[in-house]
Amino acid sequence: MNYRVLTISREYGSGGSEIAAIVAGSLGWRLLDDALLVEVGRAANLPISDVRTFDETIDPWICRLTRPLWGTSPDGFSPIAPVHLFDADEEAALADRIIRNAWDLGGCVVVGRGAQCVLRHEPNVFHVFVYASWEQRIERVRSRHASGTDLDELLRNMDERRLHYVRRHYGENRLNPHLYDLMVNCNNQPQVAAQVILTAMDADGCGTALSYGSPRNDEAAPQ
Repeated sequence: MNYRVLTISREYGSGGSEIAAIVAGSLGWRLLDDALLVEVGRAANLPISDVRTFDETIDPWICRLTRPLWGTSPDGFSPIAPVHLFDADEEAALADRIIRNAWDLGGCVVVGRGAQCVLRHEPNVFHVFVYASWEQRIERVRSRHASGTDLDELLRNMDERRLHYVRRHYGENRLNPHLYDLMVNCNNQPQVAAQVILTAMDADGCGTALSYGSPRNDEAAPQ
């Protein structure tokens, strides 16, 4: 295997993070998922709870519009002490830097955070997209949220949030299959999906785009 880094992008609730952990364990590689947030927090001198608020999201337009006014008085002219406020753009910039450092070190599985775009032109990187049926995603996230949560709305919001994150910071559609070497349907079998990824990375003639577990016609496949 000539690869030094694996990126795993995923639909929310598809099992991508679990699959990434299995693959990282099998390879003996470092896993950058929550650990990436820890490193962002360390760089920004913030607790992970604060960093997680801005994870894979973008600032509301009003925040971006008023950002140039931060550190000025209410009249917009009088000087006051500089104000530094951590926001989604800074979180994304730090995540980008940490992902690039991970490639320099090698032996790492990076989950989400636009890593498929950050390392798109770097050699020896294998890019994977993990998806699953809507029903399986609902079942997977049900235990993580309070009873009564609108899980359908939650999934739609998370999908849009990650879509906008990649579009804003990298100008790409994260569902574009050309960003990936492999697109795999978890199909509620994370161990099997992890083995498919490992086999694909080890296969002769790597670099050929593969697809495993094609969804039924009534499922929302990445397009």
